[in-house]
Amino acid sequence: MAESDIDPESGCRLPLVRREDLDEAGKKVFDHHVAPGTDSLAGLRGPGGVRLHSPQLSALLRPVAKYLRFDTGLSNASREIAILIAAREMDSRFEWAAHEPEALRQGVSQVTIDVIKYRRPTTGLAEEEAVIIDLGREAMGKHKVSPETYRRAIAAFGPKKLVDLIGLMGNYMATATLLCVFDNQPPPDAPRLPIP
Repeated sequence: MAESDIDPESGCRLPLVRREDLDEAGKKVFDHHVAPGTDSLAGLRGPGGVRLHSPQLSALLRPVAKYLRFDTGLSNASREIAILIAAREMDSRFEWAAHEPEALRQGVSQVTIDVIKYRRPTTGLAEEEAVIIDLGREAMGKHKVSPETYRRAIAAFGPKKLVDLIGLMGNYMATATLLCVFDNQPPPDAPRLPIP
């Protein structure tokens, strides 16, 4: 068995960032990240904690992530479905562990979650749910979106919301890559994503 390179405190390959090790600009970014009422689901043990190793990057990405997650006009359920399909297509166990419970809180049914989780057909789902899943599977899994899926997506969302939806998926693909490289471990009691 290979020796683990996971830091027990951070739950990933990097140690937790210490506020006292940051310059003044970095301390402001750190303080914002740990302030009560932030929108982080994972705190310092998640992607935000990893990004604090580059405070400038963290500060630049924060407003984009906030916009994509909360200000696009997508419903909360649609947002979480988009995040889950990105997590599934990227096999991101950490993202899945954070967002399956959040999806349930935002009104996504366990049936819809299981369609994503176990890569089941989308037949029988509401069209908006089905098209988000089909679009994500094609864009991220096949690297090509069929004309039919595009027609369904543009009809469901219109140009602006569709661009925002894809921006949201892309943001979570980037986060999944970050989590993969630094091997962020989900909490032991978190929902599990089956990985082949």
